[in-house]
Amino acid sequence: MSERINDLKQEMRFDGGKDDLSLAKFLADRADEITLDRFLAQDLMVESKPDSTPVTDADRAVENIIREILKKYRPDDQIIGEEYGGVELLENSDKPGRFWIIDPIDGTKNFLRGVPIWATLIALVQRGDSGGVSSSPEILLGVVSSPALGRRWSAQSGEGAFVTETFNPKAARAIAVSKVGELSDACLSYSDLIGWGARREKFLQILDSLWRTRGHGDFYSHMLVAEGAVDIAVEPSLALWDMAALSIIVTEAGGHFSSLDGVAGPFGKSGLSSNGILHHQFLQQLG
Repeated sequence: MSERINDLKQEMRFDGGKDDLSLAKFLADRADEITLDRFLAQDLMVESKPDSTPVTDADRAVENIIREILKKYRPDDQIIGEEYGGVELLENSDKPGRFWIIDPIDGTKNFLRGVPIWATLIALVQRGDSGGVSSSPEILLGVVSSPALGRRWSAQSGEGAFVTETFNPKAARAIAVSKVGELSDACLSYSDLIGWGARREKFLQILDSLWRTRGHGDFYSHMLVAEGAVDIAVEPSLALWDMAALSIIVTEAGGHFSSLDGVAGPFGKSGLSSNGILHHQFLQQLG
């Protein structure tokens, strides 16, 4: 493992003058090399974090190498990551600044069990300056890279959302959400029934009223919303690094992203993405 990381460090070559989206894709390339190398590895090291969620040596290696690259090419930017923290840098900041938000492996449980639905999530957030007062953070870009699925999604504010596919090596394909207008005609994807608490019964009632439900889970549910293959994706408990990259890809594809309390963007504690048309209907029924 350490030899492979050293090889990657020696191979790192990036034109620092290039734009942020190019840098984010470069970070994703480096992450993909590590995760594919460790996926299905017989010597994969797995530990339990204090919250009882698993972490592998690949999670930590990806976040470490991304942090090293960012410190080299964007030394003035702050970094927030699932494995080594930093979210307080954004939450407690009263100054303008830029924050890279990293989830080294979204879907770690899939990763360690050999299920190929996992991805590295990378987002860039800008907290601006409005009349001397720090303004609300804005997501500038997002990249979701799932090498085992052969797919990578990306979006930049105001530029639309795209997917590239290794099985279709042409230029990136623009994506857009569906136009389904009624919940009874909708397809919803979710992870599981854990964490719903008092909302569980109403959520089950909604599931019974839909045309179709699937348990794709994690990032993949939301990317299928962005592609128009699924109409709603929802998870009751998420962190900022789980949602930042997803939110801008969904919104740039024409959809809407919020918490289950209706807070727009990835800054709540849960995640709901939709084609936009169904968003209020779902929240209203969920109560």
